[in-house]
Amino acid sequence: MTRPLTRRSVAAAYAAGELSRYFRLHPTGLDALQRREAFRPDLDRAALVDALREYHRDLGTLDQSAEAQLEQLLHPASGVVVTGQQAGVLSGPAYSVHKAASAVLLAQELDREDAPVVPIYWIASQDHDAEEVASTTLLDFSETLHHLTLDLPGGVPVGNIPWTPDYTREVLALIQRFEAPEAHKQAVLKRLAFALDHPTSERRSYADVFARLIHSLLGRSGLLVLDPLHPALAHLMAPALKRELSSPLASSERIETAAAALEAEGFEAQLRRPAGATNLFLTDDDGQRRLLRVSGRGSFETEAGRHTRAELEALLDSAPQRLTPAAGLRPIVQDGLLPTLAFVVGPGEIAYGAELREVYPLHGLEQPLLWPRLSVTWTESNVARLLSRLNTDAASFQADPEGTLGAALAKERGAAAVSGERLSELKAQFSRLAAELGELDPSLEGAATRAGTRSLNQIERLQRLSLRALARAENERSGQLDRLKLHLLPNGVPQEREMNFLTYLLKHGDAPLTLLMQQAAGGRAEVRLD
Repeated sequence: MTRPLTRRSVAAAYAAGELSRYFRLHPTGLDALQRREAFRPDLDRAALVDALREYHRDLGTLDQSAEAQLEQLLHPASGVVVTGQQAGVLSGPAYSVHKAASAVLLAQELDREDAPVVPIYWIASQDHDAEEVASTTLLDFSETLHHLTLDLPGGVPVGNIPWTPDYTREVLALIQRFEAPEAHKQAVLKRLAFALDHPTSERRSYADVFARLIHSLLGRSGLLVLDPLHPALAHLMAPALKRELSSPLASSERIETAAAALEAEGFEAQLRRPAGATNLFLTDDDGQRRLLRVSGRGSFETEAGRHTRAELEALLDSAPQRLTPAAGLRPIVQDGLLPTLAFVVGPGEIAYGAELREVYPLHGLEQPLLWPRLSVTWTESNVARLLSRLNTDAASFQADPEGTLGAALAKERGAAAVSGERLSELKAQFSRLAAELGELDPSLEGAATRAGTRSLNQIERLQRLSLRALARAENERSGQLDRLKLHLLPNGVPQEREMNFLTYLLKHGDAPLTLLMQQAAGGRAEVRLD
């Protein structure tokens, strides 16, 4: 029986400096960005700033900080560090905020008086996967896990979903139930009141609430939010989408070529484009966002009907927000709109980026630097003490909860049978035995080595089973495993991918936000909260 091929991680290979043929730049070359000359001199910065100012005015976030950053963006040598995320409820999983902080921190590192750098958060308001943004998880001081899921319509761009009074009631009810110091709860409620109190409440969208909440967290640090569905910004992106319509399968073909090359090297391609599929979506008359396919020369179709290229170009003139880029085109449209120096991304987006380098030239652009976002695990004092007693860290526990706890218990109890040292001793003994048998009969050495390898693999497996059994027995007695999982692997998912960042503000005030902004722009950090 043939074993399935184990696919390599694109993000891990990228971090190791590999895959240079799939990426134009690498984070180790950050100094090249710092030495840049005038960047994107052809970009109409005045038009971009006017559109962003109109958006922030409509959003109710055109404050002193936003105005100052817009003035910086007018500089002819200005650049941006951009990141983005789907508009999750209550700011979504914690890494949504970690991404925002990463963009601010990297922009500060690259900023120069003669070439300012502005951090921008691209709200993925065009996305129509309601299931991915409707839910969030918070953990209170009584160690009660609160899970909130809002009833969102499917298939509709989240920027077109109205925020309803029912959503507000559900959010406030959760905060009311959450056990935390009242002063911290009131501070979070103040942020939420700002997020929900849109100046044009009759047009307030799900994405608007997310944008205002992100602004309340990091606007004072210089972060500008950006919603591509805002008419003024959508109008600026229309030329790129018209260009895509003129050769609608070229980007899909280049993505497929890159995907095949990656798979040939043992990687899993994250983006695939089926025959006839463009990198464009059309929001039809019924409000549903549907993939646009080529159905003939100059003709396109969605599940709801057919369209000519002329009709779609006319739509881009009258209602440009109805034609939106798919994942294989969105970064290119983003970087055509903005003077992007660096794009702060997660592991999945790095894998996407490996397939997009050759799509950029179709739009007269070059791929910017992809910067891996800051990854943070928050360890509250009770968790930190337990990890310290076990002589381990959060990352090790998240990778193998039962094995990590079992190994600590085995060491504590002096259980040498499951130690790495015992396995090393056995390996050395098997090696010596194979060599001695080989001296007697050279034809036996290979067979003895293979037999030893099989035996060692089986013993290692039995050691792992023993460690897990130790962990389960201890958990039945003390609940240590369940408690650590609750904090570090809520619902079986790594903390920052499941837990909402507001969890930590509700329990610890603004201290987590202050600590977040003291981290490095990339890498991994375990930050203790006392």
